[in-house]
Amino acid sequence: MSTVEFSRKTVFQAPVPDSLASSSSNSISPTPDHTPYRSQSSATSLSSLASDSELDAQNSAGNLVNNKYSSDLVDTKLSGQLVNPEAQYGNLVDTYGNDFHIPDFTINDVRAAIPKHCFERSAARGLMYVARDICSLAITFALFHTLWTPANIPSTSVRAAGWALYTFIQGCFGTGLWVMAHECGHQSFSPSKTLNDTVGLICHSALLVPYFSWKISHGKHHKATGHLDRDMVFVPKTREQYASKIGRATHELAELAEETPIVTAGSLIGQQLAGWIIYLSTNITGHNSHTRQKEGRGQGKKNGWGGNVNHFDPSSPLYEAKDSKLILASDVGLAVVAGILILIGKKFGWANLAVWYFLPYLWVNHWLVAITYLQHTDPSLPHYEDAAWNFARGAAATVDREFGFIGRTLMHGIVETHVLHHFVSTIPFYNADEASEAIKPILGRHYRSNVEGGPWGFIKAMWTSARTCQWVEPSEGAEGLGKSVLFFRNRNGNGVPPGKVTPLES
Repeated sequence: MSTVEFSRKTVFQAPVPDSLASSSSNSISPTPDHTPYRSQSSATSLSSLASDSELDAQNSAGNLVNNKYSSDLVDTKLSGQLVNPEAQYGNLVDTYGNDFHIPDFTINDVRAAIPKHCFERSAARGLMYVARDICSLAITFALFHTLWTPANIPSTSVRAAGWALYTFIQGCFGTGLWVMAHECGHQSFSPSKTLNDTVGLICHSALLVPYFSWKISHGKHHKATGHLDRDMVFVPKTREQYASKIGRATHELAELAEETPIVTAGSLIGQQLAGWIIYLSTNITGHNSHTRQKEGRGQGKKNGWGGNVNHFDPSSPLYEAKDSKLILASDVGLAVVAGILILIGKKFGWANLAVWYFLPYLWVNHWLVAITYLQHTDPSLPHYEDAAWNFARGAAATVDREFGFIGRTLMHGIVETHVLHHFVSTIPFYNADEASEAIKPILGRHYRSNVEGGPWGFIKAMWTSARTCQWVEPSEGAEGLGKSVLFFRNRNGNGVPPGKVTPLES
């Protein structure tokens, strides 16, 4: 049986009561690495720059500071007895076998810990980084186009290897430009919404991304991260959905033979090659609860080819009527770039265009999918049904990773500071490291970081997650609200096995 080898080196970053200490005795499935930190005290203040998604989520019925879920880990006095309200959840266990405790902090707690200057955005600095990325792309193209020619490099195989390297390098620079457009979409690029959207539209369109369309759906992802019925990307299958997909009953999953590694590899390759394009065209990894769209746009529509749920149609249930002009503007941006590419292909040849643009474009798509997949898919992560979800819990259900120089410099830290980004998406990337350190004492055990192995560890984590995170289900010891907190399980013998289900239950 092929299994995923888990490494064990865990440091909890904040003191916690013994009664809440996470169990790590399960020898089958230890925890991932967590980066230690030191508590800090800084002059901080609440910022008035909260994005719409943060404020909407903060003020929603499920996330009011005083709601019934806001202090689950604090002992309260009831009928003269000290009672731990966490008992209402039962025994929750992640895929590694560690006890999971429901986060009790609020978004206000997190924001208050961040130094005020971290919220400051500079248009000049943002434009400098965009210029750097564009110049890097242009200089790399000029160097290869001028020097890596048959006249200078007679060997076909050597030239091919060089141009393959070119596609990789351009893919990294292109991903950096993609991240800057992502900053624009979150309004963390500059204080000017007009400048943000102008730069974002140009940069994303150049990479064949529908800027406003994705900006809107991505904002909804931030409003509902980790929510099984509302999240917009990498929503895991439930046990029932996974069983239906492979033509089995749910009670059979615990007894099935493992998925062969070649099937896992094929699925990963397909995801990395075409996942982004398919997602934009079919919403395939987003939620499929479109009948609840408040304007009735989701009636009869579903994810998948021909389901009329995509990022290009103004009538898609991903959007509201007021968004129509923005969706059309995104489509126009794509059409302009497509027209330019067609002209280049006709003038210089389609093979040249493929090497100059489309192979680097596939690298950009690969990195984008890999980064977001690993940010939201990990054996330690919970997912929530509506009864147990709130904004802070969803934001905490993400993972920081490490991709070395490429991640921190070329890709502007999008790999390394994603947890912070889900709590406060308006902080510019160049302040994200400092802000991340500031919130770690607030998150405590709920801050997740898997940095072992650096870039190679990042690549290996894709395989680990693919083999280990096949579906989500409640912990066997869950009670009450705990049944609305789901964790990854798999049929491959990795970590905590699937729960036993009788045929009648399935």
